[in-house]
Amino acid sequence: MAFYHVEDVVALLGVSRSKAYKIIQDLNKELKKKGYITVSGKVPKKYFLEKFYCDPADIVPTDQLTAAAN
Repeated sequence: MAFYHVEDVVALLGVSRSKAYKIIQDLNKELKKKGYITVSGKVPKKYFLEKFYCDPADIVPTDQLTAAAN
């Protein structure tokens, strides 16, 4: 099973590390309520993409946006 780590969430969503940790924590709480075992600091890619209803190919990391603007 593939997981996103905090650095991945930061890059995908363009949020701070603390916000990324909070997002992962919230998603893991939802999974625990459904009876799944979770790993702190990681979220399954499939669940993340389902909840954010996105394709990672459609998301442009913020460093690429900055480079394109210059």
